[in-house]
Amino acid sequence: MEVALSPLDVITLSLYLLGMVALGFYFARRNNSTEEYFVGNRSFKGWVIGLSMLSTSISSITFLAFPAAAFTLDWRQFISNLMLPLAAVLAILFFIPFFRRGQLTSAFEYLGERFGSVARLYGTLSFLILQILRIGQILFLVAIPVNLFTGIPIITVISFLGLFISFYTVIGGIEAVIWTDVVQAIVLWLGGILCLVLMVNQLPDGLSQVFSVAEEYQKFSVGSTDWNLNERTFWTVALLGIFHFLAMYSSDQNIIQRYVAARSTREAKKATIIYSVIALPTWALFFFIGTTLFVFYTVFPNITITRLEADQVFPYFILTNLPAGVAGLILAAVLAAGMSTLDSSINAIATVTVVDILKPYWMKNQSDRRYLLAARLIAIGVSILMIGGAVFFSTIEKESINDLSWIVASVFGGCLVGLFLLGFFTTRVGYRAASVALIISVIVNGYLGLSLVGWLPEKWTMSVQSYWVGVLVNLLFMVLAYLLSFIFTNRKSLTGLTVWTQKSNTTETYDH
Repeated sequence: MEVALSPLDVITLSLYLLGMVALGFYFARRNNSTEEYFVGNRSFKGWVIGLSMLSTSISSITFLAFPAAAFTLDWRQFISNLMLPLAAVLAILFFIPFFRRGQLTSAFEYLGERFGSVARLYGTLSFLILQILRIGQILFLVAIPVNLFTGIPIITVISFLGLFISFYTVIGGIEAVIWTDVVQAIVLWLGGILCLVLMVNQLPDGLSQVFSVAEEYQKFSVGSTDWNLNERTFWTVALLGIFHFLAMYSSDQNIIQRYVAARSTREAKKATIIYSVIALPTWALFFFIGTTLFVFYTVFPNITITRLEADQVFPYFILTNLPAGVAGLILAAVLAAGMSTLDSSINAIATVTVVDILKPYWMKNQSDRRYLLAARLIAIGVSILMIGGAVFFSTIEKESINDLSWIVASVFGGCLVGLFLLGFFTTRVGYRAASVALIISVIVNGYLGLSLVGWLPEKWTMSVQSYWVGVLVNLLFMVLAYLLSFIFTNRKSLTGLTVWTQKSNTTETYDH
């Protein structure tokens, strides 16, 4: 794409980046303890946490991928997002009260209390490996549009963005992360709405033309309603959406860290409601942008579009059809979507490493000052790994990235949802049954992952649709653990650790 940012676009983008740095400096002076650095002294209001949850869950992949999905196909991928409210109800009724008990900081502290050190370490290592891989990928993908728009070598872009994000995250802690998330959510909305309005205004018949042309080409279709779990039908996408959001609300440290950072259980529940209410319209906005983009280039054919990948069409429109200054704001929104995910993950990785590895195993009984220093050093180390990972991804074929992602996600992320659900909703399953089932399930998980990417001889390969691997492994784990509980009887007190025993431990010690 032979397009470039105008000087006004560069100024707009620079002002946004300087604002993020200023927030990092502002909150840096307040981080004098790990309690402040990890959870902001548990003092945030619900609306702040809700906006932060929105920003954290929307990466630049989503910002570009949703319009691309609607542009090339239809709205069938949106169906999974409609399952969010169902998981939110469970989070409000069950998950949040569990994580708000006492002074929990990490999701995996609960696993340790419920199932012992094996489950806690599995959950911790799964999260760390998956997040480190994920942030390398996201940083690489964030750098692509900047590289296309500016002509700066992609490795230079990766290094600059990585250092920039890590700077305000390392010095500012969770407060900088959450408040920059709030700003980034607003920038995201402004950019998306402004882009949509300007696009619609350029159409001869305005908004009505979007609907008429989109209907003609069936761009609002939500896919087949046949019951076929091997295809991405309406029901398949819906079921996968339920599993995805259940996993997010029950076992994602990025979300759970925000539960415990709220000033009270009521505010944590309010945050979840706010997030659930605003997330669906936000995702719908970007799907509608993709539909409108299709209509725009149907009305105004452009041969360049045929040479672009789907994810490049929206950036191309931004830089060739929007006024100077507006393109800079839209690009800032693209960066905002990615930065909010990356800064949250860096802080969450530092939190989990200190709380679940250093404190209980490697650096016992140290001063809080040492743990705070360790957290900052870990955040710096993670930032270096993120930049290195993004550079690595920029040098290999895209297919290799997908293969590697599936293997790691399959081997290290398979049983987390099952662990938390068994912990919450059963009293039979104890640490021995869970540990044995976990070992077996991880082996099966690895086998399915290797089968998935074709790294096993054909006669040893089991054909499984990629999007069902996580669901199958979690179901296997839960069934095995429950059956093994009849052999390995649970002898541990579960007071306050399950739905059935929660009433005996309902006092929250840190509501303000």
